[in-house]
Amino acid sequence: MLLRRPESADLQLELRARPGGGEGQPEARADVDIRVDAEWVQLAIDQDKGPAGLADVRPGRAVLESATRLQHSGPLELLAVTARCVTLDGAWITEDAPRVGIRWNTPPRLRRISRLPVAPRLAGLHGSHEGGRPGQGGDFRDIHPFAPGDELRRVDWRATARAARRPGELLVRRTNTLSESSVAIAVDTIEDLGTAVASWDAADPDRSGVTSLDLAREAALAIATAAVEEGDRVTYHALAVGGRSVPSGGGARHLARIHDVIAATGQSADGTSYRRSPVVPAGSIVFVLSTFFDGVAAQLATRWRAAGHAVVAVDVLPTPDTARLTREQRIAFRTVLAERADILIELRRTGIEVLSWAEPDADAAMRVAALRQQRMRAVRR
Repeated sequence: MLLRRPESADLQLELRARPGGGEGQPEARADVDIRVDAEWVQLAIDQDKGPAGLADVRPGRAVLESATRLQHSGPLELLAVTARCVTLDGAWITEDAPRVGIRWNTPPRLRRISRLPVAPRLAGLHGSHEGGRPGQGGDFRDIHPFAPGDELRRVDWRATARAARRPGELLVRRTNTLSESSVAIAVDTIEDLGTAVASWDAADPDRSGVTSLDLAREAALAIATAAVEEGDRVTYHALAVGGRSVPSGGGARHLARIHDVIAATGQSADGTSYRRSPVVPAGSIVFVLSTFFDGVAAQLATRWRAAGHAVVAVDVLPTPDTARLTREQRIAFRTVLAERADILIELRRTGIEVLSWAEPDADAAMRVAALRQQRMRAVRR
């Protein structure tokens, strides 16, 4: 018998996430802890954009556990619950508490790249790329008269004996310096298109297959890892209004920071195109990762090329599956593909390297771009 209104309960909900599953089938698990002075709690559960579920649980630790199979990289809402307390055998039910959720950032798989193109201007005195200035570590540059500041161990006695013009003149053997390249990675997040073309307007992660942002995150991590391992400096930009950026830096800690930011990079929430050029260090090589359906990413790439940067356009559109398309949809799809092909042709005409990350030989295409750039640098010298 309910004689009076129960005192208000202090409901405390805590959601915890942890990795689970094996190598072949990654998972993320979530636990729900409830602390409240009530007989039991009713939960409305939202998981991975599926239909809401209901559960009645008693307060305690890990009263609810969930497991989510990770089909895509990037951020997702792992679990969200809405709770209300029940007491006096159901005679009294509180109002719904505010919805509580926990997010999970899934890192992309690491795809190794053996070689990257380098920036048109190499900076610093430490790195793995041969620069155009005299220094240490590089290949032979020339034979030069000894000058203040030269080291005695660099005196070439054979050249001195053979080519010295007057007594006491010493000739030193000079080498090129090894410098570092400045790498900028720009990811277009305006759209996330899957392999299944029929699902482009549905935003269904279960039916989309591999998406363009899956490939973009994978390519960004591969480029950043290859650059840092070569001793280069890397900066990262998500091309979205309010998108996260990582300033230029190098080393293992900087790579770990970029790794976390890439895993947290998702589709632009409001769909607004990013039209301002992010800050890129002078003389950098810029990798623009986009599907290039929207001309904004191509415009930014063209501006960077005109400013003197080397630019590589990485096409992250997955191999399209046109099954389940109507005749009208197929015609529309071919039309947008033709417009996209024109954009890629214009990029090539401006001197921008274009390669597809969806191809199995993306590493070979990156090596070819690096060799082509190396030949051009040799000609300019």
